[in-house]
Amino acid sequence: MNLFADMRAAVIAALDQMVAEGTLPAGLDTANVAVEPPRDAAHGDMATNAAMVLAKPAKGNPRAIAEALAAKLLSDPRVSAAEVAGPGFLNLRLVPAVWAEVTAAALKTGADYGRSTLGQGIKVNVEYVSANPTGPMHVGHTRGAVFGDALASLLAFAGYDVTREYYINDGGAQVNVLARSAFERYREANGLEPEIREGLYPGDYLIPVGEALKAKYGDSLLGKPEEVWLADVREFATAAMMAMIREDLELLNVKMDVYSSEKALYGTGKIEAALQRLEDLGLIYEGVLEPPKGKLPEDWEEREQTLFRSTKYGDDVDRPVKKSDGSWTYFAPDIAYHYDKVQRGFAQLIDVFGADHGGYVKRMKAAVAALSENKVSLDIKLIQLVKLFKNGEPFKMSKRAGTFVTLRDVVEQAGADVTRFHMLTRKNDAPLDFDFDKVLEQSKDNPVFYVQYAHARVASVLRKAADLGIDTSDAALAAADLGRNTHEAELALAKKIAEWPRHVEIAARANEPHRVAFFLYEIASDLHALWNRGNDEPALRFVQEGDAAATSAKIALARACAVVISAGLGILGVTPAQEMR
Repeated sequence: MNLFADMRAAVIAALDQMVAEGTLPAGLDTANVAVEPPRDAAHGDMATNAAMVLAKPAKGNPRAIAEALAAKLLSDPRVSAAEVAGPGFLNLRLVPAVWAEVTAAALKTGADYGRSTLGQGIKVNVEYVSANPTGPMHVGHTRGAVFGDALASLLAFAGYDVTREYYINDGGAQVNVLARSAFERYREANGLEPEIREGLYPGDYLIPVGEALKAKYGDSLLGKPEEVWLADVREFATAAMMAMIREDLELLNVKMDVYSSEKALYGTGKIEAALQRLEDLGLIYEGVLEPPKGKLPEDWEEREQTLFRSTKYGDDVDRPVKKSDGSWTYFAPDIAYHYDKVQRGFAQLIDVFGADHGGYVKRMKAAVAALSENKVSLDIKLIQLVKLFKNGEPFKMSKRAGTFVTLRDVVEQAGADVTRFHMLTRKNDAPLDFDFDKVLEQSKDNPVFYVQYAHARVASVLRKAADLGIDTSDAALAAADLGRNTHEAELALAKKIAEWPRHVEIAARANEPHRVAFFLYEIASDLHALWNRGNDEPALRFVQEGDAAATSAKIALARACAVVISAGLGILGVTPAQEMR
């Protein structure tokens, strides 16, 4: 049940009647007609902008259209009042029985309440994390992993066919640096002093890799030139790093559907095929780029390169895909990788990048638009930095990693559930402070605690009611006399439950899972407010001893709230708490 969608359908039906009667002209576009909660709850339960949207194309007065629409909607048994406000907004008040129906629907539908058909099975690829396989994941990867995983779950909940994908950047120079770094640890395992010179990876995490190399090769690689051992050590070390990364992701309960390798694009004709596709479209040419604006780099020189005409698709400048020496630029394999995703039949692509990839957005969008002839969309979400604090001080780097705080450091300190939820308490493109003391404190100011506490409170109420012999199954609660929940605080909670399906679709359309976290805090606040009022007003307490019927109705409302919280936490990848310790 999506009450807001149902009421919008009622508004559209009323507008169709007005067209049939000649009150409105035919052919009006109603796509922007919305039904949503009013900004001020005192104005009603819902508001529609229909008259404001249609007045200009209908060449009519918005208030007159709103008044005619109000008269139509008053014939709907769910509507108790329809009031025109301002220049033509229409505020609606619904009969109390509607909120009882919403509560029952949440209980009957259970975990699927709020699930949407918005996506219509459209194939979506969400690529996230995609860290270089050169070491353990750091805190920035943590935020990207949580965001991407929650977004994938949100889209699946909204009816999309989602594939979670990790792109292994194992084709560039950084994996050669990894191999050289691992070789020094191999030398160390053989009793020699490692030479961790500048440019190599200094972290202790490569010590076990060196020991494993010794177990496989003994001392047979010592003293050999790099060309003898580089390829084998690179492959061995990359596999070890990917195993570590998978373990790190497992700590966050992140599981990928597909792991794609950049290295697999080289020497297979895939890069050439992607570039040929662009050439066939007349988008590849030989040319010389304009010098960059501002101060010229010392190594700048004008030279002819193979360029992609990305400016035709909104980029600022055309982009090189092949260097003057004939080697590929970094952009070329990325084009090929996205062409592979287009060929796999995805209608929508979503890339989750670090904040330092902002300059990559336009060129990548241009490539996908060109490769698919504008049939496949690409949304790139940039993940801003995370600042870590503990005891009021910046959290220090990990010795094991050498230069940064690892994902494992964060999860071991805060736990997976707290980490995941808190990483979604800000929009992805806003910086995030992660204070270990604050994310673990038990207060209203800590969103994860506040939401979990609401769910745990409902669980405790259900246990108490069951001890009194009351049937607390969802089926029994859905059949309770829910019309007894008439207090303003009870109705406020029921109205918030009704908003959940709408918020799912809003968040999914925007690719913004943080909206789910925000909504969960709001509904938890309404649950806590009702609970606290019960401390002063016994008639509002969930368990009414000696009145089983009243208890069933009240705990049905609480349980419906828990259904929503559980579903939302499921999207965020957080386990709902049954009790707080």
